[in-house]
Amino acid sequence: MAQILVAGGGIGGLATALSLARRGHRATVLERSEVFAEIGAGIQLGPNAFHALDLLDVGQAVRDRAVFIDELRFMDGTTGEKVVAMPLTEAYRARFGNPYAVVHRGDLFQPLLTACQASDAVELVPGAAVESYSQDERGVTAHTAEGRTFRGDVLVGADGIRSTVRRQLLGDGDPRVSGHTIYRSVIPIEKVPEELRWNAVTLWAGPKWHFVHYIIGGGEYLNLAVTRDDGARTAVAGRPVERDHVLGRFPGLGETARHVLELGAGWREWVLCDRDPVDTWTDGRVVLMGDAAHPMLQYAAQGACQALEDAVVLGDLLEDCAGEDVIRRLKTFNTERRRRTGRTQLVAREMGTRLYHPAGAAAGERNAMLRSLTADDLYDKVSWLHGARNFTETGGDDGRPAVRPAGLGVRD
Repeated sequence: MAQILVAGGGIGGLATALSLARRGHRATVLERSEVFAEIGAGIQLGPNAFHALDLLDVGQAVRDRAVFIDELRFMDGTTGEKVVAMPLTEAYRARFGNPYAVVHRGDLFQPLLTACQASDAVELVPGAAVESYSQDERGVTAHTAEGRTFRGDVLVGADGIRSTVRRQLLGDGDPRVSGHTIYRSVIPIEKVPEELRWNAVTLWAGPKWHFVHYIIGGGEYLNLAVTRDDGARTAVAGRPVERDHVLGRFPGLGETARHVLELGAGWREWVLCDRDPVDTWTDGRVVLMGDAAHPMLQYAAQGACQALEDAVVLGDLLEDCAGEDVIRRLKTFNTERRRRTGRTQLVAREMGTRLYHPAGAAAGERNAMLRSLTADDLYDKVSWLHGARNFTETGGDDGRPAVRPAGLGVRD
């Protein structure tokens, strides 16, 4: 049995702790905040996420609060035309072995937290901001901003896109600012007219902007997220913004989409960030995972899904490990996961420019391309992501060659 320190008590950190406990280790989760809680709004979960959640024994608890949507719907945001939709019902579930669903982030976080609290092998330590680490041949020590130290056999950096563990391990500076500003709102479903309560993730694509909305919270809320490619260069996270400002940034939005956007209230804004893929996530007994290792833009709807995959793979690789073998297995984790996650990072970027934000003739060409695709074509394009079972490959679920996705994996 190894003692493993996990820096960060978010979705990835808690999933990692559960995965390690499942494989016979003890995990101590060091969380910067004074409480374990998850902020944010809606999140999409592909079949690969549910496969990981089932392996962590929390899949049913997440399903209990999930909304199982009928389709991913791609609309022309200026004309209001429905371009294409990917069905997510029987044929999709039969092919990929699990559903596609949307949840509030808290409805994913809470089952992970509850399972950690119920495990004798997981210790949760709030108010412990890991600032640095040191290591020797026998173990690793995490040093917190409050002056405390924690000793273990391994340190997992699950502390997000601005990871302090990554800062020491790689020293590669701040995340890349994408130049895209996103505005988010969550409103009670009773404020939404019946005719707009679609059981779909709907994306309206326009020139250098797009708008996504879907129902979350077990059907109690509508999640709104509207993004503008505005060249923003300064990172912003969760800043309140006036409703009129949001409405004024999307003058070309068609009538129906405009109606949905006008329902929003309590808007907040973020400037989206990511990083380039890197080859190295390890330093001796220290390893990165989730957004600390491979932060990605939202456009492939895979950030949380990839963190859950990381957690399962890391737990499996560390089973029955001890001594210096730990270092070798962390390197194996790095090698087995970096190609898949790196591809997802780059595809997410490309979707945000080539799929969601074209204008003029380019938008017309995109629409024509999407209209030409059958449901099976769309499934082929996402199979390398949605159909993954071992979480270490970039190919499809059925042995077909990997296909660069030009189809739907829509998210905010």
